[in-house]
Amino acid sequence: MPIAEPRIKEIRSRYESLKSVMDERVTRLWAASEAKALGRGGIAAVTKATGILGKRILYGMRDLIAMRRSPPTESPREQRVRRPGAGRKPLTETDPTLVPDLESLVEPTTRGDPESPLRWTCKSVRKLAEELCSMGHQVGAQKVSELLHELRYSLQGTRKTREGSSHPDRNAQFEHINAQARSFQRAREPVISVDTKKKELVGDFANRGREWRPEGDPEQVRVHDFIDERLGKAIPYGVYDVGRNEGWVNVGIDHDTAEFAVESIRRWWRRMGQRAYPDASRLFVTADGGGSNGYRTRLWKLELQRFADESGLTITVAHYPPGTSKWNKIEHRMFCHITQNWRGRPLESVETIVSLIGSTTTTTGLRIKAVLDKNSYEKAIKVLDEELASLQLKPHRFHGDWNYTIHPTPS
Repeated sequence: MPIAEPRIKEIRSRYESLKSVMDERVTRLWAASEAKALGRGGIAAVTKATGILGKRILYGMRDLIAMRRSPPTESPREQRVRRPGAGRKPLTETDPTLVPDLESLVEPTTRGDPESPLRWTCKSVRKLAEELCSMGHQVGAQKVSELLHELRYSLQGTRKTREGSSHPDRNAQFEHINAQARSFQRAREPVISVDTKKKELVGDFANRGREWRPEGDPEQVRVHDFIDERLGKAIPYGVYDVGRNEGWVNVGIDHDTAEFAVESIRRWWRRMGQRAYPDASRLFVTADGGGSNGYRTRLWKLELQRFADESGLTITVAHYPPGTSKWNKIEHRMFCHITQNWRGRPLESVETIVSLIGSTTTTTGLRIKAVLDKNSYEKAIKVLDEELASLQLKPHRFHGDWNYTIHPTPS
């Protein structure tokens, strides 16, 4: 077991107090006794706390064993101690260009030549050592690793922070959406957030995450993620009721089209929304700016008109600006919990997916219902200009492309 951090801090504190009065021999004996007292992992812990190399600690342990077998006859002053300045010089002193060359390899675009031989290569310590040797340095992979840690480098992945160019009306659109949502909620009218979740392969495929299982008995899944044509894929389209903290997921098996998106909203209204809002006359929908419910998609608006005619609801839609889909409430209030619920489990059938989605709950009271949609949805349906012109669609004054209201067609 690794040594706990408080123990390491205690060792570091003792070492800082004693190092000024200990010579080289006493230092290695002290480090060896500390490591021995800690037991397994002691050498690594003492090295981490003091910086004393592990081989010095091992030499100290040998000295301790020798002293126990045959106690020294001479006084401590008479015993051999390395004289000040003795021993091998640090590699960074004998090879002053080693560190600059190493940094130029690790960060070639900022500290070295953009044409560095490791610019497009995995920069492992072994590769770095090989390249440094080709440059005339005598260094091994272990020393390269030590130098990188001394230079405060560490193994890191990428971090998603760059969002690309920001639309000048982005903040104003957020304020418009918030104002519309508050207005609908004050009037006790439904406010929903909609989106398509990531498509999932159906079958015994690997799924990210871990779950508790007997030790040494992981779930067996396929090595390669090639779609199983017999099982296909699942397309979960979600509807999240912002005011009631309830969700609906329509799991399709065909195509993610605008017709499928509106059919998902229609099913939510018939199964959940109509019961929760029996007196509703309006519906507010927030959606991403692209995909099957994108603001440029003609079929999305045509299908919403058909739904408005069937339900009698006046439907107001607000799209999030480009590049801001992660602010859509359904992403961080519903979809993330679904992903957490099925982590580490192969989604072996669409029935499994529906069950896992439907059993997702949170401590804040989220409840989700899920159904399987076996309908087929045709791709690339053309909407003529005449059909688009016949819609009862009224753009808002602010960004009418992102914000609009669809009224039922007068009978």
